[in-house]
Amino acid sequence: MKKSLLTILIAIMVVLAGCVSTKSDVSDKKNDNTEPKTDKSKVVIELLGMGSGEEDMNIVRDQLIKNGFDVKLNIQPDYGSFTAQKDAGNYDVALSSWTTVTGNPDYAVRALFKSDGDNSIMADDEVDALIEKASTETSDEFAETYKQLEQRLVFDKAYIAPLYNSFKAQGVNKDILDVDTVRLAKSRAIAWEPIDFIDKSKRDTDPLIIQQAIGTLTSLDPIKGNDGSINTLNTNMYVRLVNLTDDDVVVSDGSLSYNHSIAEGNSDYYFLLRDDINFASITDGKAVDTGERVGADDVIFSMNRAKDPNSVPDHRTYSLHEHINEVEVVTDLSDLDILQSGSDATVREGLEKNLDVKIGELVSDKKEADNATGKYQVVKMTTTAPFPQVLNYLAHQSAGIVSKKQVESINTYDVSSFDVSKDIPYGDQNTVTEGAKYNNTLYASGPYILSHKNDYEGIFYKNPAYMVGTEHEPKISNVTVRFIQDPDSTLSALRNGEIHIFNGVPETKYDVVEGDSKLFLQKNDSNAVSYLLFNTKNREVSTSEELRKAVLYSINQDEILNFYQGNKKKAVSTVSPLVDTGNELKADPAKVQEFLNDYKAGN
Repeated sequence: MKKSLLTILIAIMVVLAGCVSTKSDVSDKKNDNTEPKTDKSKVVIELLGMGSGEEDMNIVRDQLIKNGFDVKLNIQPDYGSFTAQKDAGNYDVALSSWTTVTGNPDYAVRALFKSDGDNSIMADDEVDALIEKASTETSDEFAETYKQLEQRLVFDKAYIAPLYNSFKAQGVNKDILDVDTVRLAKSRAIAWEPIDFIDKSKRDTDPLIIQQAIGTLTSLDPIKGNDGSINTLNTNMYVRLVNLTDDDVVVSDGSLSYNHSIAEGNSDYYFLLRDDINFASITDGKAVDTGERVGADDVIFSMNRAKDPNSVPDHRTYSLHEHINEVEVVTDLSDLDILQSGSDATVREGLEKNLDVKIGELVSDKKEADNATGKYQVVKMTTTAPFPQVLNYLAHQSAGIVSKKQVESINTYDVSSFDVSKDIPYGDQNTVTEGAKYNNTLYASGPYILSHKNDYEGIFYKNPAYMVGTEHEPKISNVTVRFIQDPDSTLSALRNGEIHIFNGVPETKYDVVEGDSKLFLQKNDSNAVSYLLFNTKNREVSTSEELRKAVLYSINQDEILNFYQGNKKKAVSTVSPLVDTGNELKADPAKVQEFLNDYKAGN
């Protein structure tokens, strides 16, 4: 697309004024196969991202160019294509983001930066040691350790270059939904079960319609994915031992447990299971009660496979649960007569808190549990070391409880010789995608179950045997999740009544939602951080700290905040929203030139 002389003059004026561009020509370049001309004297940086991150890519490109780089943009249309390019190493820096959905700082670093982390592409012994040290410390102690970790991660080695910490916002159609029933938690994914219509007569006839950007689902087996394609879906499909409040407090409310208790020493954790949840399945296109109760055997099975990196091929969440040592069912009541951590009360007293019927007997067989007569199941979890943050991980979607019976009946393959061309694992999205391969074998322990999907939407139905008659029973029978990648298209769909909730309204669109009389904008702090991730394998930035630091000090967060009209916060690392380390990244053109000169001299 050719630009007018006036457009070129305006662009030059903007650069001379030192401002960040607010309009992009990235979209023009997406389909331009012509190789951009580069200045041989300048270092070329290839920036990888998705079309949905176009504005951030523009800002980073402009800041790098202003500091003497040439920039090649590698823009992919969707998450799958982005991941393929990233796995192939076709980038110098990748536009990345992370949301600490468990509300604890260990989660903010372990999977991303530890050598054996599920999503890590780096290996640094000092980073590993600091992550492990911080995990054993209380919140009063770990601030200094995380400060040292940030120093190593960002300033000493420049493995990442931080961009910003986002707020969290969602637009709600207040003419259709009761806004007071729609939660916006700081960390956890949106809970569907409490949401209700203003007109309650629509609960069984009309679907709740929401949106997410990614339509290609990593896996509906909760331990096989940890990304934006399935976090919300699996959170609502599988119940967990504990939950997070909207302010990141670990509670039993709305979970598989009536109560949980920590014994003295912070290594033994006890969970009193409720008996009013059965697994749901899909039969003839409808959600049905399988008659199988969610019990201790399922918890033990789910936690053991969650912590075992070899339990399934392509296990992506095992490092979140590696602190679990043993999980067992308790059958002797006297085992509960020990003190709780930091309390004069016993574990039994903690588990019995606010119970209508106290514990009279512990049973090992879930079929024998009958809470109304005092028969309960208690699961004990022991960690490898004192580690209170384990509870936050148990609130994560990857700790969702699956059916031992069903998963074992589906996953009959040999993990070591798994053949992706013929073996069909539990949770494979192809089994719920409309077409010849459709064969829904899901068993959902949570409030909803996915019936089927296509490229346009996914259809979920209420679990008919989930906490029936309690405040946690789902209000709306059907949920439709529309797959709309572009934020502008999503906002348009919200305003037109095509969807009821837009979770993730961009900061630049707050005023549009607030100016629409039928919409309500919910806002909250979040643990979402965007950053640049350096290639650590096969590029010049992989081996040159000088080159990485030159990119790092080109990033001007003040300009980014200005572009987003103050609706972003500064960040240093993914722990920034959780721990005040006192660290700060300041753009420094002089340092950029110093590091670039050192890099060029070495090459």
